Amino acid sequence: MGVDNLDKIFQPKSIAVIGASEKKESVGFDIMRNLINGKFPGNIYPVNPSYKALWDKQSYASVAEIDSMVDLAVVAVPIAVAPKIVNECVKSGVGGVVIISAGGKETGQKGKEIENAIKKEAESSGIRVIGPNCLGIVCTKSNLNASFAGQMPIMGKMAFISQSGAICSSILDLSIKEQIGFSYFVSVGSMLDVDFGDMIDFIGQDPNVGSIVMYVENLTNLRYFMSAARAVSRIKPIIALKSGRTRAGAAAAASHTGALAGEDDIYDAAFKRAGIVRVKTFEELFDCAELLAKNPHPSGPGLAIITNAGGLGVMAVDALSDYGIEPVALSAETIKKLDKELPSYWSHSNPIDLIGDADHERYLNTVKICIEAPEINGLLVILVPQGLNDPANIAKILADFLKNHPFPVFTSWLGGPGVEKGRQFLNDALIPTFDTPERAVRAFMDLHKHSKNIELLQETPARLPGKLQFDRESASLIIKQGIETGHFLLNEVEAKSLLLSYGIPVNRTEIACCAEEAVQKAQQLGFPVAMKICSRDVVHKTSVNGIRLDLNSVSDVEKSYEDILASCLSCKPKAKIDGVTIQPMLKRPDFELILGIKKDREFGPVILFGMGGVMTEILKDRAIAFPPLNRLLARRLMEETKVYRILKGQAAHNSTDLYLIEEILIRLAQLAADFPEIEELDINPLILTDNSVCALDARVVIKQSGTKAPMHLIISPYPNQNESHISVGGNINLFVRPIRPEDASLIEELFKTLSPQTIYFRFFAPIKNISASMLARFTQIDYDREIALVAILETENDEKMIGVARVITQRNPKHAEFAVLVGDSWHGKGIGATLLRRCLNIGKDHGIEKVWGTVLAENTQMLAMGKKLGFKIERVPDENEYQLIIDLTKPYDDINK
Repeated sequence: MGVDNLDKIFQPKSIAVIGASEKKESVGFDIMRNLINGKFPGNIYPVNPSYKALWDKQSYASVAEIDSMVDLAVVAVPIAVAPKIVNECVKSGVGGVVIISAGGKETGQKGKEIENAIKKEAESSGIRVIGPNCLGIVCTKSNLNASFAGQMPIMGKMAFISQSGAICSSILDLSIKEQIGFSYFVSVGSMLDVDFGDMIDFIGQDPNVGSIVMYVENLTNLRYFMSAARAVSRIKPIIALKSGRTRAGAAAAASHTGALAGEDDIYDAAFKRAGIVRVKTFEELFDCAELLAKNPHPSGPGLAIITNAGGLGVMAVDALSDYGIEPVALSAETIKKLDKELPSYWSHSNPIDLIGDADHERYLNTVKICIEAPEINGLLVILVPQGLNDPANIAKILADFLKNHPFPVFTSWLGGPGVEKGRQFLNDALIPTFDTPERAVRAFMDLHKHSKNIELLQETPARLPGKLQFDRESASLIIKQGIETGHFLLNEVEAKSLLLSYGIPVNRTEIACCAEEAVQKAQQLGFPVAMKICSRDVVHKTSVNGIRLDLNSVSDVEKSYEDILASCLSCKPKAKIDGVTIQPMLKRPDFELILGIKKDREFGPVILFGMGGVMTEILKDRAIAFPPLNRLLARRLMEETKVYRILKGQAAHNSTDLYLIEEILIRLAQLAADFPEIEELDINPLILTDNSVCALDARVVIKQSGTKAPMHLIISPYPNQNESHISVGGNINLFVRPIRPEDASLIEELFKTLSPQTIYFRFFAPIKNISASMLARFTQIDYDREIALVAILETENDEKMIGVARVITQRNPKHAEFAVLVGDSWHGKGIGATLLRRCLNIGKDHGIEKVWGTVLAENTQMLAMGKKLGFKIERVPDENEYQLIIDLTKPYDDINK
């Protein structure tokens, strides 16, 4: 449902507490106390039929008796009556409900039925439900503490979302001690309705939120979650601790790919694709949260370490090396400045060892120099009490100086009671302090990881030299026939035909049903040949000794045929054998790779890449990613493996080989995107020889799917259905299609042709060039959230972009803003109107009801186009601009006038 009505939950004007009480140690008491003590500015209505008044306020028997509008209802009564209460809230026009009550699906079937009843009462009404089985919610800017937590969080810019109420309580308690502030503190509980995707979408749009921290047990509505997280993580860090490990079901997978793609790895891949930093422990979550709350984000990994104990500096360096990072090299200028302030026997390098007798003056002067050093992106200050220094005094002086630091500064005051006062000074000054250097370094690297994520999200992929072609009709026929005949494990010839239909090269493979036919096929293919068992009952041919290689004669083939069948029947007496496959024996490959598809029950298809052949299960060198893929994403997938580094390091395997593998990964991802029936697919091995690649063996498992493509994907794919060829301006033939990430260079070329006036009309500012982040924003769109069509002038060897139109959904997904840009030399030919009209039609199909845009008064061409398309045009009071609005709920023809 998106963010509908969530503002009524987190910025309510009135609250009803159902189950309000004055009995201490009851949830109803705690919620009323927190609302009142938190100085909630709106009306609070206690609801409890047993009382006429509670907390010096009139008490009501039900929500229906309250004679004023209620925005939020907090339910703190037994869950069995929650469906009835939600029904009353719906009828009374309540905007949102927080159900504190436990006893839902976590208790078994009866609890699940209660939750289903609650959901039934709420659906189609617009009312939003948080919980059940939750601690409640806090929004500090609204002075809202609708929870039974023991205290109100400190106000800050970090949002915390958790499925576990106990984790919420622990984080809150620690945050008070460490002086960490929050803007939102939300326990989502069982996520009957509002889930992580909803919260990220809502909170991410709030300017009072600088970062989001989550404790995750499981995810729901994965496509929406990925869409929301990918949109928000570009501008705000999202940190997640995911508990729970791999399901045992993965062990029963039929293919290598299925066995290698575990649930925890899939969560890793999902978070990475969404730009989320994943942490592994509660301690790491809190440490990272502390740095996020108290520091600016690092612009790089250049960490300087100041210490009065050389050994601890070495420990910090060792911790850095675990991430493949070296401490920043100090510039000659920085060392020269330090020489003037430090004893001659200081370390003269990073870590900066101040020696054990360092006092407050030496610490302060060193910190000042490091703060000004351009090569430094972060500063760790370590102190060990050594008798000659005063940890509290040093902390106080540094805290006073570091009130406004330009990059992350954090500390490690090691020891017990002797350093506690110093730690308190640092915490009070919002300077993070950690028990050990290793914890400090880990938290810094988590922040750096987010910065790298943003760089990767904004990197634009290279363009393919031409459009990839796919034979979807042939692939569909193979899959359809397999399902209709009940052959859910395709044989090798069928599997390779499926790959070939998507442009993935395979070696020629023939089936022989007897020894004589095997000899005939071998002679046709030419010796030497390879022979393999062909049976749908045999998942792995090596398990039945069903492979023979380097067969060089007729007698070899005849003998091998009988041996293979005998060996298979010995291992699997009930196996139905179709015969054997005969294929040319290829030269020994330089490398063997594995590529595959695994359909996860929750995440849909994932793509696997790694080292193949006999080393697949031994080394388990693999990485996974989600379709769709482009060249950049395919290369990133490869880069996560050891075999990629070997490939890249071999002179014989140049960029051509890597490009070929990229293309095959893209083709494989497209196959996964087009056919939800594919449960598992193995290409093992994919061999590399002489600048060519070939799928030597393939295995495909299919199953009837209840979900149509592309809704089985968690990331919206490129919408091919919105491509078309049109003619405008009499004889101008254009290719209109959705924008692609690879279009960054075309956008840049279009921008260079624009006049200053056209730029000002579009961007409302005199922009001279498009930054990398703008290019990423314009081209790497979420097709579920944004509609962007481009007009392409096609030539024999290239493409030229001459116009683009967008319809971008707003906080309410039924409302959207439009924008149009056409190259100056193409004005007046109807290109902008054609693009926008098509965007509006697509938006109407997506459920968008209202589209608006702001146009400068001087932009007469845009105003005329708006009038032509049926927009309502209104002058903005006291501004030199107009607002154009169109209602897409009107009949279709009204849009196309």
